[in-house]
Amino acid sequence: MDADDDLGVSLVNLSRLLTGNESLEATLTRVAGYAVRAIPGADGVGLTVLEADRPNTMVASAPFVREVDAVQYGLGEGPCITAVAERRVVRSGSLGGATAWPRFGPRIGRLGVHSVLSLPLLLPDAVVGALNVYAHPKDAFDDRAAELGQLFATPAATSVHNALVLERSRRLVGQLNDALTNRATIDQALGIVMSRTGVSTEEAFDRLRAISQTEHLKVADVARRIVVEAVRRAQSRHRNR
Repeated sequence: MDADDDLGVSLVNLSRLLTGNESLEATLTRVAGYAVRAIPGADGVGLTVLEADRPNTMVASAPFVREVDAVQYGLGEGPCITAVAERRVVRSGSLGGATAWPRFGPRIGRLGVHSVLSLPLLLPDAVVGALNVYAHPKDAFDDRAAELGQLFATPAATSVHNALVLERSRRLVGQLNDALTNRATIDQALGIVMSRTGVSTEEAFDRLRAISQTEHLKVADVARRIVVEAVRRAQSRHRNR
């Protein structure tokens, strides 16, 4: 299969990717794997997303990619940072002599990684992140590789964005479920304190809050402990009858 066929297969796989059943990491790992196949010369791909406007490598198709990106973000300079900041494709075939990144380039060259192709993941109104494509040989990415990379990066940006939105939705649902569970537990604990002491709802909550502050626990955790202890005592009394 030639490069166009590889790109076609990767794009088809990309279009079928988001089913809602996989974790965010698994989904992004697949995107990185498809990019390796779609872009001629790639030895490894890192998928970086922006978090609070800072780049963070979420997944890498090979261990050396994560090492390279860690150096890049630690130094605060490199092709991905440039690609995201300037919203353009960045390419180098000789990182060891790259004057654009005087600290990053030589250090990565000494690791035996000489070529990079950084592709920003662009939406109409935002930058989602970037695909960082690396190769060990020099001049591994020609104009055709860059062109194929851009053809892949355009739909990949949408897939990554959708995966991130889905993950945020999952987290929100989880937080809402936790909030409802915590509220029910607190109500149960308040009822237990009120039945034992005869205090009002407000006074019972003040007692829970005082315990939480003294023991540096969340009110929900204090409430959960009270409920668990009450259940344990009830079960013990039932067994001793």
